[in-house]
Amino acid sequence: MRTGDLGVCDAAGYFTFASRDDDVITSSGYRIGPSEIENCLGGHPDVVMAAVIGVPDALRTEVVKAFVVLRDGADWHGLEAALIARVREKVSPHVAPRMIERAESLPMTATGKIIRRELRGK
Repeated sequence: MRTGDLGVCDAAGYFTFASRDDDVITSSGYRIGPSEIENCLGGHPDVVMAAVIGVPDALRTEVVKAFVVLRDGADWHGLEAALIARVREKVSPHVAPRMIERAESLPMTATGKIIRRELRGK
């Protein structure tokens, strides 16, 4: 779209928002949208919310970094590796996060969208 939003049009003609064009991660020549990775991470029973950004990398241009908010009582020990393996298995190995950071909360707009640009400074 002209606004920089990316989406998908289904067979019935309905549009579904996917992400902003400026949120697309370029890693080793691949263009990676954060939404599919966030949905995969959010499907884990211990993850309440996830956000994905690209961080600069000298070799790959950018690498995928995820931030996750865990449910109360979730054990972080070993979860990072399990979440990376989940994305490799359910989405694709080339989009799996290289690093995952645990967060207490994620920056949100008044309408409930994650503000990824604020995560880029972390």
